Amino acid sequence: MTLPARLRPILFSLSALLLCTAPFAQQSFAQASVRDAKLQLVIVLTRHGVRSPLTAQADLDKFSATPWPKWEVAPGLLTAHGYQLMKLFGNWDRTKFAGEGLLAPSGCADAGHVTIVADTDQRTRETGKALSEGMFPDCNIEVHSRPDGVPDPLFSPRNAGVGHPDPTLAAAAITGRIGGDPANLTETYRPQLAALDRILSGCGHLPPNPRRTSILETPASLKPGTADSPVAASGQFFTASTLAENLLLEYTQGMSDANTGWGCLDGANLRFVMQANIAAWNYQDRTPTIARTYASNLLDHIRRTMEQSVTGKVAPGALGKPGDHLVILVGHDTNIVTLAGALGIDWIEDGRVDDSPPGGALVFELWRSPKSGPYVRVAFTAQTLEQMRNTEPLTPANPPAEAPIFVPACSRSDLSCTWDGFSAALRQATDPAYVTALP
Repeated sequence: MTLPARLRPILFSLSALLLCTAPFAQQSFAQASVRDAKLQLVIVLTRHGVRSPLTAQADLDKFSATPWPKWEVAPGLLTAHGYQLMKLFGNWDRTKFAGEGLLAPSGCADAGHVTIVADTDQRTRETGKALSEGMFPDCNIEVHSRPDGVPDPLFSPRNAGVGHPDPTLAAAAITGRIGGDPANLTETYRPQLAALDRILSGCGHLPPNPRRTSILETPASLKPGTADSPVAASGQFFTASTLAENLLLEYTQGMSDANTGWGCLDGANLRFVMQANIAAWNYQDRTPTIARTYASNLLDHIRRTMEQSVTGKVAPGALGKPGDHLVILVGHDTNIVTLAGALGIDWIEDGRVDDSPPGGALVFELWRSPKSGPYVRVAFTAQTLEQMRNTEPLTPANPPAEAPIFVPACSRSDLSCTWDGFSAALRQATDPAYVTALP
């Protein structure tokens, strides 16, 4: 049947209207499904705040034209600046979670529904205290931690003797990703290594130091290690990773321009040289064969904690209480990187891919909808490098960076996973041989 000419414009207009409004209808449906849901539990896996370098001063100085700057604290300790930054982050978390209906905007009424667990290091325990102080001032929330010096199987499974990783298999897993030769990494990241070496040399405004060792001169090596450290990696690329991380710490500590990379460092070239550091984490720790051995225990206990909230019943191995609204786990970049490697998740924030800077956190949100049941959203959040350097308060007008995450094993088009799908994804990423009960 031929449509009369006078009706064709009308039909065309109706069709165009339907096509234009379809995305808005879908968007409204998505918003409605969010509006009818309640945020029930948030688990935050965070790295500690800004610390001093772990490497001995003498081992650092041989690569630089002049000595590295002195720090106010002993190696590996959270600094006062790092504490303040995490306190600011805690204050932001209170604002954010209150806006989502998880917590009251102020007061201590919710303090009994919060559990904070930290690794045994000073930098993790103090980070937990700073987050608590910023989020719940004067509420005296306890930071749970094992005794100093006792390895925690949740955060340091290798040191605690959980499982028996195969160093030969671990080395093979990395070798198979880099073309069989660690020198390939050096060539791939040569521009970043050269930029870092120029910073270490004083970028032309310091006198040459003939005794300085260029990172470009160190031989590359990768071989099986021990059960505590399954891979023994060294050379230009892996040395550069440590040195770039230390420049990041200087920058986020807010050191003077003169003491930040010998006056050669700004946010742009720091982000560039940090690409070598992030890549080293990618190959050494994100490689799934290695990541699963380190992350399985943490993944298992995160799953049990969320399951406890879903069912409302005590779950063996859960962290915290059935009625908790917020569980904060204060660990290390190793915990974040290996968990991400085991789950196969990625993010980009603040101009960096898959980075886990001081205070950066993976956030697992458990929502419950009366229509569709419980579901999970995952995100990565961190203060920007400049927010840390300048000690900027975090506000709705100046929030931290946040990246929503797609979980390959379960995420839907709106980036959420059903609870059953997410639980199955965690089980799939977990190797039972590396899971142990916690005291």
